[in-house]
Amino acid sequence: MIVNGSTHARAGEKVPATSAIVKPLQAETGRRPRTTPPESTPPEARPDAAAPTFPFSAIVGQDEMRRALLIAAVDPSVGGVLVFGDRGTGKSTAIRGLAALLPPMAAVAGCPYACDPGRPAELCHRCREQAVLRAEAVPVPVVDLPLGATEDRVVGALDLERALTRGEKAFEPGLLARANRGFLYIDEVNLLEDHLVDLLLDVAASGVNTVEREGLSIRHPARFVLVGSGNPEEGELRPQLLDRFGLAVEVTTPTDLAVRIDVVRRRDAYERDPAAFCAHYAKTDRAIRKTLTAARARLPGLHVPDATLEAAARLCLALGTDGLRGELTLMRTARALAAYEGADTVSLDHLARIAPSALRHRLRRNPLDESGSTARVTRAVAEILSR
Repeated sequence: MIVNGSTHARAGEKVPATSAIVKPLQAETGRRPRTTPPESTPPEARPDAAAPTFPFSAIVGQDEMRRALLIAAVDPSVGGVLVFGDRGTGKSTAIRGLAALLPPMAAVAGCPYACDPGRPAELCHRCREQAVLRAEAVPVPVVDLPLGATEDRVVGALDLERALTRGEKAFEPGLLARANRGFLYIDEVNLLEDHLVDLLLDVAASGVNTVEREGLSIRHPARFVLVGSGNPEEGELRPQLLDRFGLAVEVTTPTDLAVRIDVVRRRDAYERDPAAFCAHYAKTDRAIRKTLTAARARLPGLHVPDATLEAAARLCLALGTDGLRGELTLMRTARALAAYEGADTVSLDHLARIAPSALRHRLRRNPLDESGSTARVTRAVAEILSR
């Protein structure tokens, strides 16, 4: 029902630093920012002496949200996660907790786009020019996109002065470059400016970011999992962007007294002694990380029976979803869930459990049906998958 949420980080606010969260204002050179202030600075005054991220395994309730985030971590092709719900339900806390949970990935050393050395076809122009690629293990990037970010800050900028005087294509990578092969997180995504929405739609569809200025053009890989959170009371999301999210999750404030007490108790314990609290849940987080790694290895060989594909198609037909993106998302999501749970095949049970998250945001408004989209999906699942 709720995670021990903290206040949403908005544009201009400082986000707690972890090894897996990439700061939007980090230097473009690829060097890590200074993390150790002068010794004369007292610890309590150090700006980077932030508490460790709240553990993902310590989240109370919100099972659908946690499951959707883990599925996106197992199979990025699912298409991202949208988390909509009440204020203070810990949407940002859960997403940042996932960032600290992800196992490291192999990347070309020194590459500003963290290219995968095992996929030569997806290398950037810099990596293709190298005779030998040296690999290193790096954290999976989880990049925050502030609402007030400029277009150049998002896509990157060309240094026109160097281009005109020296004839060099000097490119300063933006947030999309940092998010390649990772997660791009947008808090209050429903308040994002329209021109940035259009930009994200183009890049998300192609997996390539193209920057063109004054006749110069730079292209680089930009494949990321889009994760958004927001409060529906503050505005609706544009249909074009809404459709780009593979899964949509609804979170609400818990009404169970025991759950509320547990949330408050854990949050208070974390704020009193973050290090001790995180150490208490470190073993559980490691177990989840191990399960994630095993699920990714199992995913390519997992079989999806024809009966399951037929059930997914019948479900989408009954609900009147547009296009075939609903069936594709259902198949990929159910397969990722089965891989995470260690199953040998994808069953109708996997399909039924994930259907609300995969389809609720793809339904047309029905003026003759006053029930919400979640209720409509649940009803269709009961009628079709039980045959």
